Amino acid sequence: MKRNVLGIIAEYSPFHNGHLQHLIKSKELTNSDFTICVMGGNFGQRGTTSLIDKWTKAEMAIKSGIDLVIELPVLYNLSSAENFASGAIKILDNLKIVDFLSFGSESGDIHILNNIAQVLIDQPTEYVTMLNRELNQGNSFPKAREKALLLYLNNIRKYANVISSPNNILGIEYIKALVQQKSNIKPITIKRTAVNHNEIHVKDNITSATSIREYVRNGRLNEVINTMPAEVVKILKFKLEHGECVYEINSLEKEILFTLRKMPIADIANLPDVNEGLEFSIKNAANSCNNVKDLIFAVKSKRYTHTRIARILLYSILGITKKDMEISFKSKPYIRVLGFNKNGEFLLSQIAKENKQLRIITSPKKFLDKNTNKSLKRMLDIDIWATNVYTLAYEFNSSANLDFTKNLIKL
Repeated sequence: MKRNVLGIIAEYSPFHNGHLQHLIKSKELTNSDFTICVMGGNFGQRGTTSLIDKWTKAEMAIKSGIDLVIELPVLYNLSSAENFASGAIKILDNLKIVDFLSFGSESGDIHILNNIAQVLIDQPTEYVTMLNRELNQGNSFPKAREKALLLYLNNIRKYANVISSPNNILGIEYIKALVQQKSNIKPITIKRTAVNHNEIHVKDNITSATSIREYVRNGRLNEVINTMPAEVVKILKFKLEHGECVYEINSLEKEILFTLRKMPIADIANLPDVNEGLEFSIKNAANSCNNVKDLIFAVKSKRYTHTRIARILLYSILGITKKDMEISFKSKPYIRVLGFNKNGEFLLSQIAKENKQLRIITSPKKFLDKNTNKSLKRMLDIDIWATNVYTLAYEFNSSANLDFTKNLIKL
């Protein structure tokens, strides 16, 4: 009898009851025996820091029912929704054993999401004309695309809230990536209930990761304890006691301001997502502002969103250039294993059998010693440096080179 393998793409910052519900329901709907999560590392897709480090997130996920956790390289994780989705799907598809992809969405309707994805894949002339018109009016790309899609699909009642919701947008990008990469993985979506992505409140022991981070940052963990599995709360308390939680990008604001003040204009212009003279605005803001919040506010505009500016700031301290981002577009990423349980160990053996050419990393040092692919070396170097930068925000001890010294999570 065939055993189904479920794929999930997540950030788990931190893992909470909503994630647990999604995992349980996804396994039921797909009749899956195994679950693989491609997980964002120490930074988030929306230009944020992760509340806890990637190994701790992997431990939380595995103790909550995930079998195998694979890290999404920083070049994808700290990128547009399109590239984020593309990188994660590349990984899941390359494993050659994943049957389903399940993601949460505000819509909960895979057919509606698929309709929108198909327009973005086909790029009809009428839609492209509408998109260019919206861009020429000074809208950011996400807003211009939303407006153009609504005009093209010509059904505001059916599509309006769908195109503007963050998890719907990611879901559409997952579907797009599956089609473009000719993957056999079948997508399913589960409707998010109770609390949306950015809402800061608790309902029926469910709240968002954004909400949990806000409560924890304000010293109010006890008010959201019931929104996370007991094992996750235990781990989170340990990290808090040891000063190893990073609440927001502001935790690295002096490093960001120092880097941008030191960088020549040409180097700022070479950061991904910087164009149309944005480098001058960033340089002027860095020279005059004393914190990241003011810097983002000074640079942000109708065309350049808060998220885009925040990502650019992180690119600066992580040393990520436009050339690096090109690597992510052209490369098939390695499989960087963060942790697994016994089921996950079995999955790894199956993955190795199915795709003998696959680059599986369980030891970064061994990989770097043997690897001859310059693009993958650069990709991994950025992951390693990202951890070194991330730990600068720790309250007490701040060890470097954790990628070489941290053991895999084995449960």
